[in-house]
Amino acid sequence: MIGQYVNRIDAKGRLAIPAKYREELGETFYVTVGLDGCLAVYSDAKWAELSAKFDALPLSSARRMRTLFANAAQCEPDAQGRILIPAKLRSYAALEKDVVINGAYRCLELWNPERWEAIESADLDPDKLAAAMEELGF
Repeated sequence: MIGQYVNRIDAKGRLAIPAKYREELGETFYVTVGLDGCLAVYSDAKWAELSAKFDALPLSSARRMRTLFANAAQCEPDAQGRILIPAKLRSYAALEKDVVINGAYRCLELWNPERWEAIESADLDPDKLAAAMEELGF
Protein backbone atom coordinates (compact mmCIF):
# COMPACT_ATOMS: atom_id res chain seq x y z
CA MET A 1 0.00 0.00 0.00
CA ILE A 2 1.34 3.36 -1.00
CA GLY A 3 0.19 6.97 -1.14
CA GLN A 4 -1.34 9.45 1.25
CA TYR A 5 -4.83 10.84 1.85
CA VAL A 6 -6.50 13.07 4.40
CA ASN A 7 -10.04 12.30 5.59
CA ARG A 8 -12.14 13.34 8.57
CA ILE A 9 -13.49 11.32 11.43
CA ASP A 10 -17.19 11.97 11.88
CA ALA A 11 -18.96 12.67 15.19
CA LYS A 12 -19.61 8.93 15.67
CA GLY A 13 -15.91 8.02 15.35
CA ARG A 14 -16.14 6.70 11.79
CA LEU A 15 -13.44 7.21 9.19
CA ALA A 16 -13.89 6.71 5.45
CA ILE A 17 -11.10 4.55 4.05
CA PRO A 18 -10.27 5.49 0.44
CA ALA A 19 -11.54 2.98 -2.14
CA LYS A 20 -8.00 2.30 -3.34
CA TYR A 21 -7.04 1.03 0.09
CA ARG A 22 -10.30 -0.85 0.67
CA GLU A 23 -9.59 -2.88 -2.46
CA GLU A 24 -6.18 -3.84 -1.08
CA LEU A 25 -7.42 -4.49 2.47
CA GLY A 26 -10.40 -6.62 1.51
CA GLU A 27 -13.77 -6.94 3.23
CA THR A 28 -12.43 -7.38 6.77
CA PHE A 29 -9.40 -5.74 8.28
CA TYR A 30 -7.87 -4.94 11.66
CA VAL A 31 -6.98 -1.65 13.34
CA THR A 32 -4.57 -1.60 16.28
CA VAL A 33 -1.90 0.50 17.95
CA GLY A 34 1.02 1.37 15.70
CA LEU A 35 4.50 2.72 16.12
CA ASP A 36 5.24 6.33 17.06
CA GLY A 37 1.68 7.09 18.16
CA CYS A 38 -0.26 6.14 15.04
CA LEU A 39 -2.75 3.36 14.33
CA ALA A 40 -1.93 0.48 12.01
CA VAL A 41 -4.51 -1.10 9.70
CA TYR A 42 -3.86 -4.64 8.44
CA SER A 43 -5.64 -6.75 5.85
CA ASP A 44 -7.07 -10.06 6.97
CA ALA A 45 -4.14 -11.85 5.28
CA LYS A 46 -1.48 -9.69 6.98
CA TRP A 47 -3.26 -10.08 10.33
CA ALA A 48 -3.18 -13.86 9.84
CA GLU A 49 0.60 -13.61 9.21
CA LEU A 50 1.06 -11.57 12.40
CA SER A 51 -1.04 -14.05 14.35
CA ALA A 52 0.98 -16.99 13.01
CA LYS A 53 4.24 -15.31 14.03
CA PHE A 54 2.74 -14.61 17.45
CA ASP A 55 1.68 -18.26 17.82
CA ALA A 56 5.26 -19.37 17.10
CA LEU A 57 6.77 -17.21 19.87
CA PRO A 58 7.66 -18.61 23.27
CA LEU A 59 5.29 -17.33 25.95
CA SER A 60 8.00 -15.12 27.48
CA SER A 61 8.39 -13.27 24.15
CA ALA A 62 4.73 -13.31 23.16
CA ARG A 63 3.69 -11.19 26.13
CA ARG A 64 5.49 -8.21 24.58
CA MET A 65 2.92 -8.27 21.78
CA ARG A 66 -0.21 -8.58 23.91
CA THR A 67 -0.93 -4.84 23.74
CA LEU A 68 -1.09 -5.08 19.94
CA PHE A 69 -3.78 -7.77 20.14
CA ALA A 70 -5.60 -6.42 23.21
CA ASN A 71 -6.18 -3.11 21.46
CA ALA A 72 -7.09 -4.49 18.04
CA ALA A 73 -10.49 -4.02 16.45
CA GLN A 74 -11.88 -6.07 13.59
CA CYS A 75 -13.49 -3.76 11.03
CA GLU A 76 -15.83 -4.16 8.12
CA PRO A 77 -16.52 -0.99 6.12
CA ASP A 78 -20.11 0.16 5.81
CA ALA A 79 -21.73 1.01 2.46
CA GLN A 80 -19.89 4.38 2.42
CA GLY A 81 -16.51 2.74 3.11
CA ARG A 82 -16.38 3.95 6.73
CA ILE A 83 -15.01 2.04 9.69
CA LEU A 84 -15.65 2.72 13.35
CA ILE A 85 -12.43 3.44 15.22
CA PRO A 86 -12.88 2.65 18.91
CA ALA A 87 -12.52 5.60 21.28
CA LYS A 88 -9.51 4.06 23.03
CA LEU A 89 -7.63 3.80 19.73
CA ARG A 90 -8.65 7.33 18.68
CA SER A 91 -7.32 8.58 22.02
CA TYR A 92 -4.03 6.66 21.68
CA ALA A 93 -3.38 8.21 18.26
CA ALA A 94 -4.86 11.64 19.14
CA LEU A 95 -7.30 11.39 16.23
CA GLU A 96 -9.92 14.09 16.51
CA LYS A 97 -10.97 15.51 13.15
CA ASP A 98 -8.55 15.23 10.24
CA VAL A 99 -6.65 11.97 9.81
CA VAL A 100 -3.66 11.40 7.56
CA ILE A 101 -3.97 7.96 5.96
CA ASN A 102 -0.60 6.69 4.77
CA GLY A 103 0.25 3.60 2.81
CA ALA A 104 3.12 1.96 4.68
CA TYR A 105 3.64 -0.96 2.27
CA ARG A 106 2.49 -3.79 4.56
CA CYS A 107 -0.27 -1.82 6.23
CA LEU A 108 -1.97 1.55 6.45
CA GLU A 109 -1.12 4.07 9.13
CA LEU A 110 -3.64 6.51 10.58
CA TRP A 111 -2.03 9.69 11.91
CA ASN A 112 -2.88 12.83 13.78
CA PRO A 113 -1.81 15.48 11.21
CA GLU A 114 0.50 17.33 13.61
CA ARG A 115 2.26 14.13 14.70
CA TRP A 116 2.67 13.03 11.10
CA GLU A 117 3.97 16.41 9.95
CA ALA A 118 6.72 16.34 12.59
CA ILE A 119 7.82 12.82 11.62
CA GLU A 120 7.57 13.43 7.89
CA SER A 121 9.53 16.70 8.11
CA ALA A 122 12.32 15.03 10.05
CA ASP A 123 12.44 12.02 7.71
CA LEU A 124 12.50 14.21 4.59
CA ASP A 125 15.75 15.84 5.65
CA PRO A 126 18.06 15.10 2.67
CA ASP A 127 20.94 13.88 4.84
CA LYS A 128 18.69 11.64 6.93
CA LEU A 129 17.01 10.28 3.81
CA ALA A 130 20.38 9.53 2.18
CA ALA A 131 21.63 7.80 5.33
CA ALA A 132 18.49 5.67 5.55
CA MET A 133 18.76 4.65 1.88
CA GLU A 134 22.42 3.79 2.33
CA GLU A 135 21.67 1.74 5.44
CA LEU A 136 19.05 -0.22 3.51
CA GLY A 137 21.39 -0.80 0.57
CA PHE A 138 19.82 1.54 -1.99
